[in-house]
Amino acid sequence: MNKFKEHIINLLKKEVNQEIELEIPPNPEMGDYAFPCFPLAKTYKKNPNDIASDLSKKLKKDRFIDEIRVIGPYLNFFINKNALTEETLKKILKEKEKYGSSNIGKNKKIILEHTSINPNASPHVGRARNALIGDCLARILRFQGYKVEVHYYVNDIGKQIAMLVLGTRKKKDAAFESLLKIYQGISREVESNPEKEKEVLDTLNKLEKGDKKIKSEFKKVVDIAVKGQVKILSELGIKYDVFDYESSYLWSKKTNEVLELLKKTGKFYFDKDDRVVLDQKGFELGMKMPVLVLTRSDGTSLYSLRDIAYALDMGKKRENIVVLGEDQKLYNEQINAALLMLEKKPRKAVHYSFVLLEEGKMSTRKGNLVLLEDFMQEAVKKSSDELKQRYKKIDQKAANAIGHGALKYSILKVSPEKNVIFNWQQALSFEGETAPYIQYAYARISSIIKKHRRQMPKKADFSLLVKKEETGLIKKTAMFPDLLERAAKELRPNIIANYAYELAKQFNEFYHIHNILKEEKGVREARLLLAESVRQTLKNSLNLLGIGVLEKM
Repeated sequence: MNKFKEHIINLLKKEVNQEIELEIPPNPEMGDYAFPCFPLAKTYKKNPNDIASDLSKKLKKDRFIDEIRVIGPYLNFFINKNALTEETLKKILKEKEKYGSSNIGKNKKIILEHTSINPNASPHVGRARNALIGDCLARILRFQGYKVEVHYYVNDIGKQIAMLVLGTRKKKDAAFESLLKIYQGISREVESNPEKEKEVLDTLNKLEKGDKKIKSEFKKVVDIAVKGQVKILSELGIKYDVFDYESSYLWSKKTNEVLELLKKTGKFYFDKDDRVVLDQKGFELGMKMPVLVLTRSDGTSLYSLRDIAYALDMGKKRENIVVLGEDQKLYNEQINAALLMLEKKPRKAVHYSFVLLEEGKMSTRKGNLVLLEDFMQEAVKKSSDELKQRYKKIDQKAANAIGHGALKYSILKVSPEKNVIFNWQQALSFEGETAPYIQYAYARISSIIKKHRRQMPKKADFSLLVKKEETGLIKKTAMFPDLLERAAKELRPNIIANYAYELAKQFNEFYHIHNILKEEKGVREARLLLAESVRQTLKNSLNLLGIGVLEKM
């Protein structure tokens, strides 16, 4: 609907000398677009209702606009349905896999950093939310023309890794599958034994001072963990362009350079414990004592200093977007405050909330979690059972597409700032707001086209599509490019996930009312091309979510 929207904006610009923002009315009976007149009240010194009325007299209907109606302080536009039908269906059938894409990101480069799971064990479903959101954002941004480089920042020198190093010393050949139990065991030891805690900190100290044996131990265990984690995520179609390692900021000049730059801000000082601290007053961080500690009392760097150095490096190359848990919101604001002190552009963060079990938050250390790998296997098993029940045989590729799709959709459909309440039964359901439901709508259309038994028509008389269900579907498919642009702008994958479900639901309602293949000639061809347009839009939506489609389910 971009062409119609732009046309309305251009008409209004001729009458109103300011930025035009259109809204979509909550009820289709109120029109397709609405222009709120509140912002004009101060300029025109008039009631917004009167301004809307005055504007309506100046604007005329044309080939794009059927009606202009005043509804209180809003000027509502009803677009020409025939023009919309022709424009939308022809565009989808011509552009196919490219429908919805744009060049708004042309020549713009982005580093998108996501996942960054502590490399100490197999990831649980809660940690996977980061990777799933990040992967979906990369797909959406690339579809909008951005050049996206996906980075995985490996936290390879933290306390958790030091604990794992100690835990694996007695294991000659620790496998990835054994890391979780080893980590949980050493965690219990550290909690109950202060000496063990001291040993962990001593190990970190030796690492930062460049002890070659310790460095080798850290590298070995991190390599095992990262390879294992990436293998699991790659099965979900999640890929990375670059792996950055936090350890590279220990043995380089970068952190010292950052300290020197921060000294020049005048906000840099040593506290009573001899730690280097950055005073962040004035940045409205909501802290009683807004300070960021950068080093330990022995002079070794903290992750905050390394993160500033890393953010500076990423910011040199292009715009930097990072996917982080909501528990890191304040910390990210502190890092951004430090970047602003250095007169550098802050990184843009997408914060997501927790994936919760019904009994509470998942924890790798405590062991109350659902492993991503286990859930993937369970999801594929359930989809295999469903396929066997329906067709007496199992297509493994189809089972993977359905199972992995169910996992992804159950997380991506939820707005990032909201918790996902994890429920096995609900996530794997073939009914309701789930990926299998959307995949089935796609397969249903494929089945209709196959049963047609003739070559699909090249063109049709779209003016025959006048039923309410038909115009509703056309409007819904026409909304896709606008919603995709919004999803890219707001960095919200749930916009596309929710849209895909709504479109699938709307088609299923249409299907139950109208038998496409039994319609008379003319109407049949028009409806076949409408169904094909819906199928293509569903496919493009699911592709952006990283979910596969099936011709048969």
